[in-house]
Amino acid sequence: MPKIHFLEFGGREHLIEVPAGTSVMQAAVDNNVPGIDGDCGGECACATCHVYVEPAWLEKTGERTVPEDELLNFASTAQENSRLACQIRMDDALDGLRVRLPESQH
Repeated sequence: MPKIHFLEFGGREHLIEVPAGTSVMQAAVDNNVPGIDGDCGGECACATCHVYVEPAWLEKTGERTVPEDELLNFASTAQENSRLACQIRMDDALDGLRVRLPESQH
């Protein structure tokens, strides 16, 4: 099973192992990773699962979807490597994925 490294804003790291096909957001919610709210349940409708994908992983996670890009336009701390965790599905190619969490989702 692939693993995800979640890095909280304050520096604490969580290493989570999840089945392939699980979204990064669902992995965080299921494992009580603080800083990922996922208010819309993974429907790409709220942007409360905003993460920063570490640069080495950007190509592997793919491009933002149009709805994802539109939601991130409203995030005050969005960066070039910002993604919504609900839009990234884990597979073996993403084993070891590293994402950083913003200070706040609101």
